[in-house]
This record gives sequence, structure tokens and C-alpha cells, in this order.
Amino acid sequence: MPLAQLISPLALDQKRQQPGLVILDCRFALEDPDYGQRSYAEGHLAGAHFADLNRDLSGPVVKGATGRHPLPDPARLVERLQAWGIDNDSEIVLYDDGPGAYAARAWWLLAWLGKRDGVFILDGGLKAWHAAGLPLSLDPPPAVQGHFSGQPDSHLLLDAAHLQQRLGQSDLTLLDARALPRFRGDVEPIDPVAGHIPGAQCAAFTDNLGSDGRFLPVEQLKQRFAEKLAGRSPEQLVAYCGSGVTACHNLFALCLAGYPLARLYAGSWSEWITDSRRPVAKGD
Repeated sequence: MPLAQLISPLALDQKRQQPGLVILDCRFALEDPDYGQRSYAEGHLAGAHFADLNRDLSGPVVKGATGRHPLPDPARLVERLQAWGIDNDSEIVLYDDGPGAYAARAWWLLAWLGKRDGVFILDGGLKAWHAAGLPLSLDPPPAVQGHFSGQPDSHLLLDAAHLQQRLGQSDLTLLDARALPRFRGDVEPIDPVAGHIPGAQCAAFTDNLGSDGRFLPVEQLKQRFAEKLAGRSPEQLVAYCGSGVTACHNLFALCLAGYPLARLYAGSWSEWITDSRRPVAKGD
């Protein structure tokens, strides 16, 4: 079974009563941290549990040492997954408002813990669900204790020290998922330093999507990343972004396109700049 899988609103609607199916609502807004929980309370897919980026899908921020969304403690994350009723063989559907950035973070965390089959992202998210004329619910999800067990895979990560050692190596493909103005350092609305990691290429995660907000066809994604790789091995690719969230969108899209699951620099730009000795680049 492919590691990265999409599901359409109509296909999900047809299987919502399937035993063992778990749906996670991953809505979030950086500028309004309570947005997701508030929106969930106003209506969500029937049976969905709410997975909050800050409280559930990230660990505590340590000022001057971590990025804005450090990885969660694996044991605590396993407990949360169990509380949502997840077992090792559960089918899981993840959604957010539409672009899939926060859903992809949950997808990556599940893969990190070893859950690499039966995990889907709702293509187009809640926007596509509404467009299909499908209903929302105000009812709380059923309380079912799951028995998921997982262990983090360190091979999926590259830390700042090892990344810095690799800068300038000809086989490294370093992709930055932020929008081009932030990558170039023209603007920086979130972090205290503008720019990007030297040698990186801008690969804005939004370019994985079509005008309808759904993922591009596989062949288009394959071509997009082939141009970024320029003949280099996909095994040496490293993804990052502002805080380790939207980079997961690129990793998901790469897998959709048939590439192997590449490594994540989880601390990303917001961690990189906590050490002034690390180099910073601007422009293209």
C-alpha cells in the first residue's frame, strides 16, 4: 500500500461507518491558535477527533533552543493516538481546511512512529467537503481507547548540526516549503530573522496544489520534484520550512509522486536562526 494516499470527500462519506476508521480534524491557524478548536466546536466531520497542532502535534517550545513547533514527545503522542481510538491496523483520515499542511504534519508524525499504511489525507480538506454538499456534525466522537504502539524512526530526521555539515555537498537537495518572498528574505512576518538556509531551493508547499486546492496529478508532482532534484538522488533530499510543519506537505507530495520518504529538518528555519553562528542566505 502506498505511503501517501488521498481520499475524496465522496469516498470518505461512503466509508464513514466502516469499523476501525478514525478521523482527525487538524485545523489550525498560526495567527489564531484557538481557531482550530473553535472551528471544530462549530462543526466537524461526524466522528472526528480534534488534533491540535500546538498541544497534540508539537512539543514544548524552549526559547532560544527550539523552533516554533518542536516534535512532540513520542510516548505522549502515542498516548494521544490511543485516546483517539487508534490501533496499529486502523485506517485514519486526516483533514484541515483544505491545503493539507496541518494534516500532512499528522501524516508525517504517524509515519515517524511506524504507521505507514492506511493513512489518508482528505484531498481538498473541508473546503472540498463543503463543495460536495456534505454535512458537518456537532456531536462529540465516540470514546474508544485504542492500542496503537509505535517507535520513532530517527532515520527520517536530520538535525541542525548534521545539516550544517552537509551544506555545500553536491548530492544534497534542500527544499524550503515557505513562500518565495519569505524564502528570499524580502519579508518575514513570523520569525525574527529573514532569509533561508544556504543552498536551499524554494519549493513552496502551495505549488503542490491545483487551483481547486487539491493535490496536483501524480505526473505533475513527479515533474515538479524532478526539476528540484536535477538528477540527484532523492535519498539525499532534506525538507524544511518555518517550523517543520509545511515541509511535511512536500514530503507527502514527494511520496505521492513515487519518491521515497525523505528526511525532515524538524526544527526548520525558526530553530536554525536560534544560533547566530549558522549561516543565512537571502535572495534566490
